[in-house]
Amino acid sequence: MDMTTGAILRRITQTPLSVAAHKLATVILDGIAWKDGYNGLARGTAAFTLAHLAEKMGVSRQHLTALLSELAQSGLRLTRWKPNGKFAPWLFRFSGPEDDPISPDAVSATGDTSLSMESKNKTIFAGRIEIDAHANVYDTTWAELIRAAKTSLACWNVDTQAIWDRFVVFNKARGNAAVPAGFLLGFMRKWRTSASAGTRSFADAIPRPVLDQAEQELHRLIAAAPSKNREFHASDLRRLIGQTAYDARVLDVIRQFGCPRFAANLAVHGQAVMAGEISR
Repeated sequence: MDMTTGAILRRITQTPLSVAAHKLATVILDGIAWKDGYNGLARGTAAFTLAHLAEKMGVSRQHLTALLSELAQSGLRLTRWKPNGKFAPWLFRFSGPEDDPISPDAVSATGDTSLSMESKNKTIFAGRIEIDAHANVYDTTWAELIRAAKTSLACWNVDTQAIWDRFVVFNKARGNAAVPAGFLLGFMRKWRTSASAGTRSFADAIPRPVLDQAEQELHRLIAAAPSKNREFHASDLRRLIGQTAYDARVLDVIRQFGCPRFAANLAVHGQAVMAGEISR
């Protein structure tokens, strides 16, 4: 039988718990996703860091651990796990004992399932993303989706703009002018933290891609390229050095880095910016 907000809330009120444990259970319930993909979570799952939970509860981490144990041993059978690395949030789920099925009168009516019925509550990556259209993610419709989806992913503590910048560079280097919006969610899901993150400070735990020296240089040149009005900058550079010289520079970059022509064009523009030939 499908669980809903009302069903779990009724079980919470029917389960013998301390007052603080009741409050903690409702806090976790408030963060549960009832639609796959909502906030990047699987259905029936909530995501919190222990620090965030302790802050919302107004208790110490030690007291919070005791309350979580109480919920785990109670009839709510709260389970938690951390699949995305040391610095990622914990995932929580209420399971309930298998030999104690929820009675029919504990099932919520359809009016209680608005979270899964209203599209405004879903994290949906639909449409296409124009890679070179906006340098600032907050000028796009993707900023709020990134913020919502990263909640339960390994990049949960990475700035939204930083995720967008890395995604743009990643696609520019591969010659992608536009990609399906789902690529952005897939990019975030594959985010990896450094293996040595445990020895670094929390603020330094932002992951970096593993690139060889040539890739690093190519990305450096692409990052220097103008992010808007690319064709205008290309025209300016062609007028300055001529079409033949422009094509020669592009071919040199392709030979040097083995990259697609689109990425080579951007790298040539970045070289020109760094040499003061065109402005950014």
